[in-house]
Amino acid sequence: MQDEDIVYDEDSPFTTAADWEGAIMKRGGVVIGTTPRRRGPGKKPPKVKVQLRIPPDLVSRWKATGPGWQTRMVEALQQATPGEPASNPSRAA
Repeated sequence: MQDEDIVYDEDSPFTTAADWEGAIMKRGGVVIGTTPRRRGPGKKPPKVKVQLRIPPDLVSRWKATGPGWQTRMVEALQQATPGEPASNPSRAA
């Protein structure tokens, strides 16, 4: 459905992004979310989403190490990767 396919109704006027600025979503009086915020200056850069095919037994062994296994896996990859590491503001020295 395109915007032009929607019939204008005085009871349901078109809205703009400005109309939703700062909106808070509630269900039964409980806040369930807010409008998405954009990354401000000084925020660490977003991570890149990739898809890897890793043997199930290897994933199971990492998961068995408990919460934070993905972070530990990334740290192991960083140590095993040849070359100089890129500056990473998310890692404390």
